Amino acid sequence: MNEVLKALKGRRSIRQYKKEQIKDEQLKQILEAGMYAPSGMGAQPAIIVVVQDEKLIKKLSKLNAKFTGNPDDDPFYGAPTLVIVLADSRRNTYIEDGSLVMGNLMNAAFSLGVDSCWIHRAKEMFQDEEGQALLKEWGIDDYYVGIGNCILGYRDCEQPEPKPRKEGYIIRL
Repeated sequence: MNEVLKALKGRRSIRQYKKEQIKDEQLKQILEAGMYAPSGMGAQPAIIVVVQDEKLIKKLSKLNAKFTGNPDDDPFYGAPTLVIVLADSRRNTYIEDGSLVMGNLMNAAFSLGVDSCWIHRAKEMFQDEEGQALLKEWGIDDYYVGIGNCILGYRDCEQPEPKPRKEGYIIRL
């Protein structure tokens, strides 16, 4: 089977991680895949913020949890690496472009033996006063909007089985 299709069919969202940090060479390749995601008119409006500092990940997890309805949860599931995708809201296709970056990150991770999960609420996180302060601290302009949080690590659970594809997924005319 084609290696790309093999990765696309095999990748699953993982919500239980070992404490072990991912290898730097794997991270570099995952980030490179994110950089090569397609974007409208080739504008590349997304930026990628990598966080591997445990204290900062916990702070960001608490910020994300503010919007879950359960502020005591860890929406990042203890993953040792957090990759935040933001995109320039001045571009018409910023949501789509940032989403393609997220997809590339997750699929590349799986192909390299790293597990992942898209954690939503990045938009809310960085619209929040605390999130806006972080963007400013990081030197990121306030017109950047959170698209997604990609957690990365090595799973500490069984690989979930894929669900069958739904009937009528494809309509050929």
